[in-house]
Amino acid sequence: MPDGSTLEPWPEEARQRLARFRVFDVQIARRRSPRTGRSHEFFVVDTLDWVNVLAFTRAGDLIAVRQYRHGSRSFTLEIPGGAIDPGEDPADAAAREVREETGYASDRPPVHLGAVSPNPALFGNRCHTYLIEGCELVGDLQQDHGEDIEVVTLPLPAFEDLVRTGAVDHALVLDALYLLRLHRGA
Repeated sequence: MPDGSTLEPWPEEARQRLARFRVFDVQIARRRSPRTGRSHEFFVVDTLDWVNVLAFTRAGDLIAVRQYRHGSRSFTLEIPGGAIDPGEDPADAAAREVREETGYASDRPPVHLGAVSPNPALFGNRCHTYLIEGCELVGDLQQDHGEDIEVVTLPLPAFEDLVRTGAVDHALVLDALYLLRLHRGA
């Protein structure tokens, strides 16, 4: 944060759950502006933290997943990822998601590249990005009932070309690529 900021947090006066769903709760929070003293209502989504994983084969290819996304009503090419189970270590969740969504695993430990707030205007959770290298195909996919996943392996420059053309536009995937560049010193 810039030095000398005069901004203050907005005190919460009340919070009410409006709806509970399998993967998130929708709540309304009433908070008071420290500047004006007036109260305002804000919708917030309470959900688990997530992981995204840049997983690479022993040959150095990126392991990606293609799946239908209901929000955008389109097929997307992404990296493996998902929710961190309550009490689960994020690194364990990263390895689990790669195994479940791709059939790949590695004997190398996941490397934490960073964490971001997916959309702090609405969500209070964090998305952790991991790097797992040296992956080998060890079995079949273990998809949830609501998933239909196709595994795609390709060189990282080819995946980055898909970002340049707009074929890959998932914001958290782009964040993961940026964190990888920072990690590698590029």
